[in-house]
Amino acid sequence: MSDDILKRGESVDLVARARAYDSVRVLLSRDRSHECGLAGVHEVVASVLAESGVDGLADVSMELALKLASAIERIAADHGHAAIDLVDEWFTD
Repeated sequence: MSDDILKRGESVDLVARARAYDSVRVLLSRDRSHECGLAGVHEVVASVLAESGVDGLADVSMELALKLASAIERIAADHGHAAIDLVDEWFTD
């Protein structure tokens, strides 16, 4: 990932980072159904909105985007692909 993206990611509030982690963790939890996972994410997002408003949601969104970009870059590199090509494939259905 570029240094600019990484530096911006380092400035993300720790609360936003924790809430982003919570939302992904609840979605991936093996002891929940897909519907329960989605409901859990909705609860996390709703609580961020209630506690921190739109700015809090923006911070959580930034953290999620940074983590996703980093993961995609690692996966793409492992498979010898450009990260942007992988993103195009994943997000264009």
